[in-house]
Amino acid sequence: MTQMSAHRRAVEQIRESYAAIPADAVPRLAKATTNLFRFREGVKAAKLSARDLDQVIEVDPITMTAEVQGMTTYEHLVDATLAHGLMPYVVPQLKTITLGGAVTGLGIESSSFRDGLPHESVEELEILTGDGRIVVARDDNEHRDLFRAFPNSYGTLGYALRIRIKLRAVQPYVRLSHIPFADADKCMLAMKEICESGEHEGEPVDFVDGTFFGPGELYITVGRFAERAPYLSDYTGMRIYYRSIQTRSRDWLTVRDYLWRWDTDWFWCSRAFGVQGALVRSLMPRKWMRSDVYRKLVGLDQKYGVIARVDRWRGLPMQESVIQDIEVPVERGAEFLEFFHGKVGMAPVWMCPLKSNGEWPLYPLEQGRLYVNFGFWGMVPLPRGQFDGYYNRLIEHQVHELEGHKSLYSTSFYPPDEFWKFYNGNAYWPVKRAYDGGGRLLDLYDKCVRGR
Repeated sequence: MTQMSAHRRAVEQIRESYAAIPADAVPRLAKATTNLFRFREGVKAAKLSARDLDQVIEVDPITMTAEVQGMTTYEHLVDATLAHGLMPYVVPQLKTITLGGAVTGLGIESSSFRDGLPHESVEELEILTGDGRIVVARDDNEHRDLFRAFPNSYGTLGYALRIRIKLRAVQPYVRLSHIPFADADKCMLAMKEICESGEHEGEPVDFVDGTFFGPGELYITVGRFAERAPYLSDYTGMRIYYRSIQTRSRDWLTVRDYLWRWDTDWFWCSRAFGVQGALVRSLMPRKWMRSDVYRKLVGLDQKYGVIARVDRWRGLPMQESVIQDIEVPVERGAEFLEFFHGKVGMAPVWMCPLKSNGEWPLYPLEQGRLYVNFGFWGMVPLPRGQFDGYYNRLIEHQVHELEGHKSLYSTSFYPPDEFWKFYNGNAYWPVKRAYDGGGRLLDLYDKCVRGR
């Protein structure tokens, strides 16, 4: 009751703060961390503090649910739920992703082959809407339209203040098996068989993802909960998780270390900062080997242009930031990898199977169809005569040729008609008018493509 009372005070505070923002200023949530890669143009904005909305209100081991404030990080939430032998159905890869961010944006992880996206285990949303109301949205009440449209709305319909999510039971350890493939078609076929059967070598699987190192080197990693482990690996110090995939066929981690296996090196992106070199790694404090630290470094480079200046001084070509997650149907996955390797040439690439179990109009995946998320994050030299956006636009075209979709957390280059076709403007605008009729918040195109 004390936590819920504190939550109600925080809700009233943010409601009053929102009402006090000048009409000509765009409201912005003031957050300590971000995992977005849309760097905004200058625009008059008013910051809306969310500092008192970052707590776990309650974990109920009987109903296997958690009441969580919208700005709570998954790192904080996981620590609270694991204490009860529970975890959220889908825990996105990076510690400082917030629950509200994963619901209004998108998140994914290796349980998504069965459990979909993070918002699919949400039971209730308390939302500060664009028109200043506080509403509680569920799939069975008068705000069902907002509940269903909230995923992939990126704060353009309102802000999640409180979220009730379902939890699942866990065991203390995860046993990993890394299965090598030399052929992308065979890899996609095997991934489909494992996901649809929920088994590998006659045993049930709890987690499935994969890694593409090159056309002749792919791996599917399957994970299974275990009560005991013969040994435990630690990838929070000198050892690097993604490199172990190439050298080990079997591994064991605690469930917490498994959930955060990618965070220490931001998948493999820490290599851009020299952190994977033995000397730098030995000198760097463990507390700094986190995705949010690397993200801040990227933000500083974006602000001051250090890498671009060094490249110009060295006579190197301009580089384009290619930081994206996309989904295509599993049967088209090998086609996408062939295109990506030939036209972009970046590796490794993360592969994460996904099956959506509901209808979410702003990210309209075909219900029950198995997709593969491909995640790729880095810089690529531009061909002579080409400009920023060249690679990203190629990727956008190819993804939709392959019946897929692209997440909107990073840069996008769609023209308006194409954007609203792919992200269902016919469903978005009625909800936008119902909950933000005055257009107080930016619309989805302005925010995610124009970068306002």
